[in-house]
Amino acid sequence: MGSPSGFKKSLNLLDLTFLGLGSIIGSGWLFAAAGAAGFAGSYAWVAWIIGAVAFILIGLVYAELGSMMPRSGGFVRYPRYTHGTLVGYLIGFISMLAYSSVAGIEVEAVRGYAATWWTALGTDSAGPTFIGYVFEIALLVVFLLLNYWSVNVFGKFNTIITTIKFLVPILTVIILFTHFHASNLSVGGAKPGGMSGVFEAVSLSGIAFAFLGFRQAVDFGSEAKRPQRDIPLAIILSISLGTLMYLLLQFAFLGAVPAEQLAKGWANLSFQQAPYADLAKSLGILWLMNIIFIDAVISPSGTGNIYLSGTTRVLFAWAKTGLFYSLFRKVDARTGIPRGALWLSLILSIIWILPAHLNFWQGLVGNVTSATVLTYMIGPISLMALRKTAPGLDRPFKLKGIQVLAPLAFIAASLIIFWSGWTTNLEILGITLVSLVLYFAFMDRDGIRERIRSDWKSGAWLVFYYIFMLIMSRLGNYQLPAGAKPIIPSPWDSIIVVIGSLAFFYWGSNSAMVQPEIDEDDEDYEELKAADV
Repeated sequence: MGSPSGFKKSLNLLDLTFLGLGSIIGSGWLFAAAGAAGFAGSYAWVAWIIGAVAFILIGLVYAELGSMMPRSGGFVRYPRYTHGTLVGYLIGFISMLAYSSVAGIEVEAVRGYAATWWTALGTDSAGPTFIGYVFEIALLVVFLLLNYWSVNVFGKFNTIITTIKFLVPILTVIILFTHFHASNLSVGGAKPGGMSGVFEAVSLSGIAFAFLGFRQAVDFGSEAKRPQRDIPLAIILSISLGTLMYLLLQFAFLGAVPAEQLAKGWANLSFQQAPYADLAKSLGILWLMNIIFIDAVISPSGTGNIYLSGTTRVLFAWAKTGLFYSLFRKVDARTGIPRGALWLSLILSIIWILPAHLNFWQGLVGNVTSATVLTYMIGPISLMALRKTAPGLDRPFKLKGIQVLAPLAFIAASLIIFWSGWTTNLEILGITLVSLVLYFAFMDRDGIRERIRSDWKSGAWLVFYYIFMLIMSRLGNYQLPAGAKPIIPSPWDSIIVVIGSLAFFYWGSNSAMVQPEIDEDDEDYEELKAADV
């Protein structure tokens, strides 16, 4: 049975669940437990619960949007439908930053673990040497070639890679629990520790980053046999199963660290460049160390390849809105791939790994998380707007309790962004606000120039939201520059963000265009779909 978009409805609940779970169990498992322990110590498990609840709320919002309007690059296009060109441009720009950064962080994961046995790849501070940079860029070029000539080449190995992604973490949990020391759970020395450490761990240790993969169940929603039932269940199941796996990994890590390694507390743990491999080595389990090394090369490489292709699709979708250069919407007739967008994806991924403070996994994960959640936060507002402006749209899945769940999802997204901290948000939001120069350049054309005023009315709230988040990031407690002190103590800074986010939610929901501008997938999208992994 086909859907209106032309996609075959062939995916069942199990298919959708494992699509999401396969993305959630990515490179995050290799680093997040150690990072969370450094921020929150033995309370790191609380951060996983907070992250899971936040992404279930966000995911349920997109379950309705995705089943209602299955679109290639839908996360970029929905804001344009409901709020016009200004919001569409801003979300498109941040989506470009978000997607391109993932390929970068995945090659950093590969290089970080590989540097343990090929020491020429890394420095003592976990950053890359010149050879390390060459290694990372070469890996990105390999991803480009796989997509450039035949995007299906990697897909032939996907089943094997997915199996490894599940088996190695499970094996690691089993082995490490045989070395569990309950006394480790009473060790302190986390930085900053307490609830501030828990909140920081959500955004900066890799916890939120791990859950970003929930979107696969939404992206494939148009191919679900029973979207009304299966999409929300797949989101809840994939996040819940992922949470269970990560909680087991977290407790296994906390309990297995040798006591002598904790003499100076969790914040000074030396297992940072290759946490699980270093831990296995310290316990004398060399065979497990070698298995983890193999997985650390295979799993992130697979994810990086997919996300380089995903960045290409985002650029393509953004160009289709008319708010980015038309060069990037041109699809090669022979391969069905937008090669201009693919080349730009490579360049952007390389740019992400070059700055000194971003050239290792732990340094880039906050930027990836904040940028990606900034693309998700618009979903609850678009959904609420469409309930008012397009009540007649067919909704295979209709979220109940939207008056409560949509604001909560927006607040959850805002808190994750806020906890990413001043340094991260200054980069992401600062670059995005400066890029408004490009927006006015794209709008300075016959036929759409007159829309600037009306679309500013629909989108001004988002510009002021970005400014609000920047101000609160500087006044709050998270990732301040050296020597800077917070103006608003914790938890009052987070409470103010909650109140402010609620105000922006209702401002944004009530600023939507009276008539949404919803387009349909066209032949270019079908051509791109046919060439996708």
